[in-house]
Amino acid sequence: MTLEAMLRRIGYRGRVTPDRETLYVLHRCWRQTVPYENLDIQLGRPISLDPDALADKLIRRRRGGYCYEQNAGLAMMLRLAGFEVSMVKGGVMRQAHGDAMWGNHNALIIDLAGRQWLADAGIGDGFTEPLQLREGTHTQGAFTYRLERLDPGTWRFHHHPGASIASYDFHLQPREPADFAARSHELSTSAASPYVTTLITARPTKEHTLLLLSRTLRQYSADGRSSRTIRDVSEFATTLRDRFLVPLEDLGRDGVSRLWEKARAQDDLWLKRTQQSG
Repeated sequence: MTLEAMLRRIGYRGRVTPDRETLYVLHRCWRQTVPYENLDIQLGRPISLDPDALADKLIRRRRGGYCYEQNAGLAMMLRLAGFEVSMVKGGVMRQAHGDAMWGNHNALIIDLAGRQWLADAGIGDGFTEPLQLREGTHTQGAFTYRLERLDPGTWRFHHHPGASIASYDFHLQPREPADFAARSHELSTSAASPYVTTLITARPTKEHTLLLLSRTLRQYSADGRSSRTIRDVSEFATTLRDRFLVPLEDLGRDGVSRLWEKARAQDDLWLKRTQQSG
């Protein structure tokens, strides 16, 4: 896979130099054009972290993926652009649920001009530009994030209030995509996995961040948060195609209808549980 092909995929036509400005724009373009999504998991398709398979899915077929796929693809592009990139182990919600969460996420550390940045395309409603690895708050548009150092080799990312997760922890020790293969298989196949039980797509734009959970479409912006329920399969297909940039033909002949039935069943189950708990 060439850098030129990857840049075409994200719609970037500017200069490429391993500097802060290029890092920010490449990360932002990737996040805005390569959707975060678990649609292959919902369709029962296997997830591969092999570089050729990732290049085929993310670049040639113009699909998206979840954290392991997203950050492996982003790392591939940044390295081709001349950046020094390390993939690291993360733990979403480790703060709440303990060390069993380690490995359920990955992230990227960029070494540049004697400083480090956290890059991450693997949280659907996460930040759009890298965060310099320093303790304290980091504001991007309407959202404020926070980084906390837990020990010399471990950090915690705090998401903005109301986001899909509260926090994740990450080590600084470099890893390889293959190190996450077993956990990825577990999370993409286990009946207890949230990636199996809930259809998820997400994409930030210049104005807002979109998040689809089953058939509930949420929008986060400077004006606040709103949500609505997708009404039918036609609106569902249009939403995936136009708002999340998912090429529907890659989902298969009956892929959209299968995904819609799953989204409806998931939504109905959630409503039933809510009514029972009330």
